[in-house]
Amino acid sequence: MNTQTRAGAPAAATLTATLGLAAVAWAVTVRQMNGMDMGPASSLGSVAFFAALWVPMMAAMMLPGAAPAAARVARRGGGARAVPLFLGSYLAVWSLVGVAVYVLYRPHGTLAAGLATIAAGAYELTSVKAYYRRRCQASAQPGWRFGLCCLGSTAGLMLILIALSVMSIAWMAVLTALALAQKLLPPRPAVDIPVALAIIALGVLIVAAPAAVPGLIHHSM
Repeated sequence: MNTQTRAGAPAAATLTATLGLAAVAWAVTVRQMNGMDMGPASSLGSVAFFAALWVPMMAAMMLPGAAPAAARVARRGGGARAVPLFLGSYLAVWSLVGVAVYVLYRPHGTLAAGLATIAAGAYELTSVKAYYRRRCQASAQPGWRFGLCCLGSTAGLMLILIALSVMSIAWMAVLTALALAQKLLPPRPAVDIPVALAIIALGVLIVAAPAAVPGLIHHSM
């Protein structure tokens, strides 16, 4: 029993610290994003501004789902640097995603936002999504590999955030909750298929009647 307690203590501390770091990242992100939401027409600003925003945003969104994997790394041992290296390389993957977003992103209208959302919903139904979701749940190591698997799993959800408003705390919260559920819960077609169809329906609604989606038209160009 004492051995189990000693083995579980680092895991519990890692879980607490990771979730605490995510909470701090949320606080920083909410403060930075205040007044920045312009819907699909949101601007990313300068490179420095975007980098200072993207890194804590990814920590806020992605660390909660990585916390159980980090706890397993701590439980298996590997020294004091094992968990920081795991989480650091995991977040490095998402930081590199930010580079691609900054290069490719342009402010856009509701038609593009709707079509991207439809594409994201369709991705949720693919075998590629299913494969990477299983790999993400398997807590593949090292951290960069885990990050790539989780990127493959959540690519569609991230596309929704970028399409609808990369500066929206509301969409960020909704998509974080969905990504967390998909990381922690086993795939269930009875749940996953309706969720994907709901995303597609949202995209159709954005294309056909964007004014029906709260906040989308009000801030758009």
